[in-house]
Amino acid sequence: MKTSKPPSAAPISPAEAAALFAPWRDIPAIVLAVSGGPDSTALLWLAPRWRKPPRRGPDLLAVTGDYGLRAESLREARDVKRLADRLGIAHRVLRWRGEKPDKGLPAAAREARYRLLAEAARKHGAAHVVTAHTGDDQAETFLMRVSRGSGIAGLAAMAARGPLPFADAPRGKAAPQLLRPFLALPKARLLATLEAAGVAFADDPTNRDANYTRPRWRVLMPLIAKEGIDTPALLRLSSRLARANAALESVVDAAARSMVQIDRGGAWIEVAREPFITLPDEVALRLLGRAIGLMGHEGPVELGKLEVLFEDFHAAQDEDPPRGWKRTLAGATVAVTRDVIRIAPAPPRRSKMR
Repeated sequence: MKTSKPPSAAPISPAEAAALFAPWRDIPAIVLAVSGGPDSTALLWLAPRWRKPPRRGPDLLAVTGDYGLRAESLREARDVKRLADRLGIAHRVLRWRGEKPDKGLPAAAREARYRLLAEAARKHGAAHVVTAHTGDDQAETFLMRVSRGSGIAGLAAMAARGPLPFADAPRGKAAPQLLRPFLALPKARLLATLEAAGVAFADDPTNRDANYTRPRWRVLMPLIAKEGIDTPALLRLSSRLARANAALESVVDAAARSMVQIDRGGAWIEVAREPFITLPDEVALRLLGRAIGLMGHEGPVELGKLEVLFEDFHAAQDEDPPRGWKRTLAGATVAVTRDVIRIAPAPPRRSKMR
């Protein structure tokens, strides 16, 4: 654990913390994701402060994941537990067991982290999980998604509130919600808060490891900031794209209400063909992607593959007369007849015989 040098930023005051966490007041229980790094340690330090006096608000549980990737991780988890005990907050360590992948380790670790958080939330009776993502994280995420060719929805980046990724909803219940109260704050203010309080935190060297994508962007950020593409500018752009994305989603909602039928037994979704082909491409693409996501069983619908399918669909419709058409994507079949587009679960893939 270490403390930072005094950064050129003001600490977060108790009044600011109270305002940041005020929406939590009526939530019965919350899980705090605390790795032991500076941002999540600041979250752990600030979260209980707005409840006093008088003591009120949700029941808090701090959770630290031990992913078995670094020798120091267990010691860091114990340090978090000591701070949580000092603050009167319950704490649990969750371990990612089993073999780790040789490739795509950051993505696999991220998925494991959210699955462990969802498990902790269910056991704690909490419908909300809080992470300490900052404005710096938001800006880095935006640039990473630009480099991967994300669409508007992806470039809207992280939301302050939304579904917890990779969390399966228990029968009859909603999936846990993810809260990010620090998205409008720079990391420097969290560091200043810990410095002022004399609270130590862990230093994870993988945050500087150039073998991983995010640390490489972290190095580039000061360079592109000299051209005006700094964190505040990226946050403004991300916010504007989020606003545009919300408007598009409302148009898709209206289109779905007017031209979509869903089988009561969940066997298929049908979209009226004629009105569908008159929709603006972005709206039609999203509507089709939603249906495939609901009917498919092979995970999220990749935008690039959805665009290829959509272009192929339109090529078939441009023929005179339109030819029959059927494709499979993300575990769903998309078939076109004269009147409807029917989306249904695809048969499971056959395992290859050795």
